[in-house]
Amino acid sequence: MKTTTHLAIAVLALAASGAQAADAVITSPDGRITLRIADDGSRFSVNRRGEAVIAPSPLGLELDGHALGALTLETRQDVAEDRVIPLIATKAATARDHYRGATLTFREAGAGRRLFIDARAYDDGIAFRYRLEDTGPVQLRGERTAFVPAGDPSCLVTPADGSHEQPFERLRVSQLKPDVAYDVPVVCATPSGRTHYAITQANLKGYAGASLRREGEALRLHLSGVPGRPGPAFVSPGGLKTAWRAVMVADQAGKLIESHLVGNLNPAPDVARYGDFSWVKPGKAAWDWWSGPLVGMKPDMGAYKRFIDFAAESGFPYYLIDANWALGSGGCCDANPATDITRAAYGIDMPELARYAATKGVGLLLWAHWAHVDARMDEVLDTYVRWGIKGVKVDFMNRDDQQMVDFYERIAAATAKRQLLLDLHGAYVPAGLQRTYPNYITQEGVLGAEWSKMSARTTPSHNVTLPYTRMLVGPMDYTPGGFRNATPATFEVRAEMPLVQNTRGQALAMYIVYDSPLQMVSDDPTNYRGEPGFDFIKRVPTAWDETR
Repeated sequence: MKTTTHLAIAVLALAASGAQAADAVITSPDGRITLRIADDGSRFSVNRRGEAVIAPSPLGLELDGHALGALTLETRQDVAEDRVIPLIATKAATARDHYRGATLTFREAGAGRRLFIDARAYDDGIAFRYRLEDTGPVQLRGERTAFVPAGDPSCLVTPADGSHEQPFERLRVSQLKPDVAYDVPVVCATPSGRTHYAITQANLKGYAGASLRREGEALRLHLSGVPGRPGPAFVSPGGLKTAWRAVMVADQAGKLIESHLVGNLNPAPDVARYGDFSWVKPGKAAWDWWSGPLVGMKPDMGAYKRFIDFAAESGFPYYLIDANWALGSGGCCDANPATDITRAAYGIDMPELARYAATKGVGLLLWAHWAHVDARMDEVLDTYVRWGIKGVKVDFMNRDDQQMVDFYERIAAATAKRQLLLDLHGAYVPAGLQRTYPNYITQEGVLGAEWSKMSARTTPSHNVTLPYTRMLVGPMDYTPGGFRNATPATFEVRAEMPLVQNTRGQALAMYIVYDSPLQMVSDDPTNYRGEPGFDFIKRVPTAWDETR
């Protein structure tokens, strides 16, 4: 890793000299992007090449019981970073982390409390976050942060829901409904068309996810609260570090996908604790749920060996055994109290299946409901390791509050410790946790192919919108591979052997365009044999040296 770091401290408000602080301006290494933060910490703006991208927009925190008073910029500590980070099993072999930044210290009038804002300007975007230190217990009701896109631009937006599985539509900011929460990223272009940008978040560790709602010209940030916990969205026994608020920028919409901004705002893997993650192997997985599940068969050894054999014949390194393999399985989508995910259903010998798969070069992945995993995480994962399982798909979280963000961190760490792959479904949009835990290899949080079993929303136009929107912030387990192709006019909803509203060419292109180092091959084996294009699926990689 090549690293260059420079630090400098500038005292901006010196009482002894009577100097008056000015707005803090952070400029990107190439000089094209400026992030300006007001000297009272109340607002920020973003310009690129002299053009307003984000007009002056509110900053601040809403603390329960002890709101911060008037602020004055006291000190500025500058930092410059330029390093190349090796990546594992993702869209590129390396990421350049190159920025100029500053930590701005604001002093509260009359009280002596301090608010820190960490701010960075990259060649491909900006980011900032808030910190409070030495404060004692913190209860945060929300942030005052908002984004005012300059010039009422046209944006691609999607409503926020628990599973983050809604289509995008193009609207001007003024057309957004004030009573609707919109998901990140919100992807816009300046009225001139010279700058394309995406508003998003990064590094949620210990914090809470957020959505955006229109308030006048602004997109106001709203933190997700813990269900059943009224009041504060964030609580801490001491101190506060928010998620990063980020704006990715590029000359063209297609250039945004080259950015590593979201990942770069997250910590590197803890090699001392988990090793170098060289064991993480990307690849494709046979999957039994989408086409049926288990068309014409029940969950038993024969049905599962059929998919193992298919994976082996096709050269796929994995087979994902989805729901109903565990003892007491049944129902969707709540956690069945009768289900025991440390025991297989009667007639299924999971260690024997894992041994059988291993003789054929196939690793098994197991599906589980998150609540069953959370209830006894160590016992569950240790059992899977003993069985010879290679990874887990954990489903139905459908939340992004502080408690759920903590679950993501714990399950990512626990699987990394045991060298298990992790795929999260019913998941919130990526915020870069994959950078810290490369075994967290893919996730949902996208309106994907499963919806072809239930609705007509996964249209060809939706499919080609995803690389310019949801995929900008991290991998997405769309679960491609449907080979019963139909036009929108001939499509019909079928739960078993579903159709897909795209050509065979689009179905194949998903394996190149869609970023998912663990890529599902979703259809039934009988629908692939002898079919045009299946040889391509067998051969196409799922991780890349470079993405443009």
